[in-house]
Amino acid sequence: QVQLVESGGGLVQPGGSLRLSCTASGITFSTYTLGWYRQAPGKQRVLVAKITSGGNTNVADAVRGRFTISRDNAKNLVHLQMNDLKPEDTAVYYCNAWWKGYDYWGQGTQVYVSS
Repeated sequence: QVQLVESGGGLVQPGGSLRLSCTASGITFSTYTLGWYRQAPGKQRVLVAKITSGGNTNVADAVRGRFTISRDNAKNLVHLQMNDLKPEDTAVYYCNAWWKGYDYWGQGTQVYVSS
């Protein structure tokens, strides 16, 4: 059974930082492209950042320079380091694992940026 479990969300003030983590089980982790998506209230889910099996990254324009994605294949972990958070970063953040049509999602973790 495949499971993706996110952690690290919470309430943070503008300008603050959070580090999201996602642990995966039931997949050959190192072969998957891993991504973080977010969905704000009333909006569609959008890509934040992704990292391929080879370590290539793609980061959305809205967060480039502030967010960094990384992976630890030995521990089946993918992280999203979020710095200089803004109120518009408020959303539920979802972990995704994709490989050749196999597409898995976590349950999401809430990030709330407010003073």
